[in-house]
Amino acid sequence: MITDDKLFLGGSWTKPSDPHLLDITSPHDGSLLGRAAQALPADIDRAVAAARKAFDEGPWPRLAPADRIAAVRRLTELRKAHAAEIADLTSTENGSARWFTHAGQTGLTRQADAYLKAAEELAWEEALPGGPQRSIVRREPIGVVAAVIPWNSPFSAALAKVLPALLAGNTVVLKVSPENSLTMNLLARLLEETGLPEGVISVLPADRETSEYLVRHPGVDKIAFTGSTAAGRRIASLAGAQLKRVSLELGGKSAAVLLPDADLDAAVPGLKFGSLLNNGEACIAQTRILAPRDRYEEVVAALKEMMESLRVGDPADEHTFIGPMVRRGQQQRVLDYIRLGVEEGARLVTGGPEVPAGLENGHYVTPTLFADVDNSMRIAREEIFGPVLVVIPYDTEDDAVRIANESEYGLSGGVWSADEARALAFARRIRTGTVTVNGASIGFDGPFGGFKSSGIGREYGAVGLTQYVEYKTVTLQ
Repeated sequence: MITDDKLFLGGSWTKPSDPHLLDITSPHDGSLLGRAAQALPADIDRAVAAARKAFDEGPWPRLAPADRIAAVRRLTELRKAHAAEIADLTSTENGSARWFTHAGQTGLTRQADAYLKAAEELAWEEALPGGPQRSIVRREPIGVVAAVIPWNSPFSAALAKVLPALLAGNTVVLKVSPENSLTMNLLARLLEETGLPEGVISVLPADRETSEYLVRHPGVDKIAFTGSTAAGRRIASLAGAQLKRVSLELGGKSAAVLLPDADLDAAVPGLKFGSLLNNGEACIAQTRILAPRDRYEEVVAALKEMMESLRVGDPADEHTFIGPMVRRGQQQRVLDYIRLGVEEGARLVTGGPEVPAGLENGHYVTPTLFADVDNSMRIAREEIFGPVLVVIPYDTEDDAVRIANESEYGLSGGVWSADEARALAFARRIRTGTVTVNGASIGFDGPFGGFKSSGIGREYGAVGLTQYVEYKTVTLQ
């Protein structure tokens, strides 16, 4: 059992203001995994003060970009050296299946490499050509960044914000979910070993009330948030009142569109990963499957066979594909949506609200497929965040575009076709931040983020890096 009785505050381990430790239990069987300190507003005050001093007076924002790049590269190498430990602890604490957490380590490396490449190539200061006077444009750090992340993919969400913030010269207070206390304290130990200057970064597990206290804190200059759209709206309103910089990566209800010529032998295995990754607890999951009406029952039958083949169980087992939901409340939320789908008149093809036999002590949900779904149903419009897919019929490609875009969200999506040019033409019509063609993996050099209620701003690569800079123009006679 792990006991973390201190908080990583300003670069060192410090006694929390509240000595009470939170029990961290296994989503697989409810056993006690460890205990961890939780931050309260008094701890936030200390962390922001340390970050403020480090930014206003310390060396970090004033270092040459190459020096900050070297520090982030050290952190990246440490993370790679501990990849297996990170993956296993995430599976244990979060319930994410082992295949997902171990495969995700490659993604973390690609994510870091893209940010480092962008930082090396960015013109941190450049002279503008022409004009009667000379102008120099500088890209400078914003200040103290409050990075607030969810529980579902903690290392990825944390580093998506911490890496560009640090590369740009900001100082950071990273607020993580209580469910991820043990995993994120492992990140804190890697940050400690990286050797950043005092005050540059804090990693604080805390509840929602403390999170809002951080967001409202007058010492914070920018908020970088990943989480639900409802929470994002609240954060945007608080940031707007104080004119803080803000970037929001929010929810999704993404569509995977099977065009009439799609190869189901390729598409269905691809949807297994694109729609059900991380137990379905993924904002980019393509959980609305749009199928041509004349192939509808063929698609439903193929998806039924795929979903019934998925192994549900212990996330530490390498043969498990679907692990437990992260907590009991999330399990109940997903089960309630399954019951709602039946009440709305959708056809329950496989799965249902019954917990898999033998797994009653954990937070498990049987992978569930609904057919005869109309896009107006709540199970087609609201983010369920679990292993639940809905199949919606369409008549023409124009009809499919309409249904795909008829959503308050616009984060991700996919198109499947035997004709890549046809798929690309369709993808250009989808109002969403990311579209994959025939199951391609999302890249990290290009920007990632959402249209509409799926967020504001972008992450990854050069565009993601510049979300953490202010632009200054200096004009000389």
